[in-house]
Order: sequence, then structure tokens, then C-alpha cells
Amino acid sequence: MLTKHNLLFTFITMIFAASAQAQMIDFDDYGPLRVYAQSPMQSINHSPLLRSGFALPNNQKEWYITGNIGSMWSESDVLLADYYQNTVTGGVKWQMSDALMLDVNYRWGFSADNHLDSLTMWFHDAFGFDQNGRQDQAKHQNQIRSDEYDIHIDDLSGETLENALTAYLGYQLVQSEHHGLSVGASLYFKAVDSGPFAEDSFAQSIQINYSYKNGQHHVNSSFGISFIEDTESISTNNYDARFTTFGIGYEYRSGRHGWLAEIHRYDGLVSWDENFSDASHEALLGYRYYFDSSAIEFTLVENFLNMDNSADIAYTLGYRHKF
Repeated sequence: MLTKHNLLFTFITMIFAASAQAQMIDFDDYGPLRVYAQSPMQSINHSPLLRSGFALPNNQKEWYITGNIGSMWSESDVLLADYYQNTVTGGVKWQMSDALMLDVNYRWGFSADNHLDSLTMWFHDAFGFDQNGRQDQAKHQNQIRSDEYDIHIDDLSGETLENALTAYLGYQLVQSEHHGLSVGASLYFKAVDSGPFAEDSFAQSIQINYSYKNGQHHVNSSFGISFIEDTESISTNNYDARFTTFGIGYEYRSGRHGWLAEIHRYDGLVSWDENFSDASHEALLGYRYYFDSSAIEFTLVENFLNMDNSADIAYTLGYRHKF
């Protein structure tokens, strides 16, 4: 017969067991930062994410939500793009078996004045980066202009840039204590009903992911290829039919703190503008704080090498919860 003392002991034991299980899950591998491409063309099309090569524990699920703000700047002989980009993403990951993982997410990108111009210029001055002609334009504009392609958008505020659903299916090839190798394929559907970015299109991608972890040190890498339908960009010229992406990242973990650095490279996606035809490179610095069954992460994104084919500066705040 159970007494009050036995019930109390059983209840306390259950709490400690659940806490121990939570600790095993909480500090499991969250993988790389959940940050999408910031480059103007790649950010409104299907660009594979940098992903972990490790699987989650069988049947574990994770839901996540991220918010992103960015300041775009590109000036070439045929185009001036000076606008703000904001994105909200939400989704769920599910480790369906030891080998199969499903990740489904929804992205909504829109333009609205997030007043990043002053911060961007201060940041560039503080770290000795060239302003790249931005100082010659008035602050807080939201425009895309090209006489050659008859583009005259004086105010993008309120316009939808992307409205997309993505499904990723991953398959685990190798997993050991220190090494993880997986492959995956994605289906992407975009539907923007109105405005200068109006478009309905499908895209697909395949990618391979490799990760290494040893104690406090975690390394993640991915290489992917996207295949885009014969759709038109804002200039009425076509996007390239396919492009490659590569990402590599490192995380140093100390208790509940994770310090992350990543580099993402994206092939140019159009040939009609010299800036957007070249590859873009993005450097990410992130901080992740681990709660008992979730994590919050903050990321700063800065472009380098080709300064006209990515966001001048962007920030992402994300929350991820495992259950």
C-alpha cells in the first residue's frame, strides 16, 4: 500500500527524472544559427540553410520562430537598390526516426522602415569599413530604381517581398560520437499576389551536411544546389536556373552560453546586373543562451568581399524550443 511518504518520494523522484531527461535534451545539438540568406536575390528565393550533420534524438521535435531586419544597399551602372527588408519565419522540425528528419517552415518577407541606415553607417565607421557610396544618398529611403530596366519604385514600404513555404527532408548517413553526415532535399513554394515582387514559383534543392563535435567545440558545414523554375526577377529578366551555396560555422559552448561564427557563400543569381551576378559572402556572429528546454539566439550579419550583393547589415533574433 502506498503511504503519503511513498507518494511524496515517488513524486520527487519523477521530478528529478524529468529534470535529468530535460537536461539531456536541452543541451543536445541545436546546430548552426537559424539565419536565412540576406542577399537581395537569394533572400527572396530558395537558398539552402547551413544545417547540422547530426540527427536529433528519435521522435524529438523542435519549433522555432525568428525575426530579421536588414538594410540593403547596391549601386551599379544600371541599378540603385536602397531599401529595408524584414522577415518573420516560423516552423517545426521532427526527427521521425533515427534516419529521417522533417523540417517545415513558413517565411514572410516585407519592406518597412526599420531605421537601420544610421546604425549601419556608424557600424561601418567604427570598424573602418567603406560606406560604398551610401553616404551620398539620403538616409531612410526605400527605393529601387533603374532607367535601363524601367524600374521606378520610390517607396517599397508595405510591399511583400516573399511569402513562402519550405519542406526539408533529411536522411542520416553517418552518426558517431564526434561525426555526423546527412543529406537532404527541399521543396519550396512562393506566392506573392501583388506588388513589384508578385510571383508564383516552385524551387527545389539538395544538400549535404557534415558536422564535428568534441566537448565544447562544434563545427557545422553544408553544401547545396538550388534549382529554380523559369521565373522572372524584378527586371523582367530571368533568374539563373540553378545556383550553389556553401556554409561553415563554429560554436564554442560554455555552460548555458554558446558563441558562434559562420560564413555563408551564395552564387550570383542573375546576369543582368554586375553586382548581383557575382557571389555574395556573409559573415555571421551569434550568441545563443540555453534554457532548460529551449534556446534564444541573436545574430549580426555583415557582408564582405562583394559589398553590393548582400545586406549592409542585418540582425536576427530567434527562439527555439524542443519537446
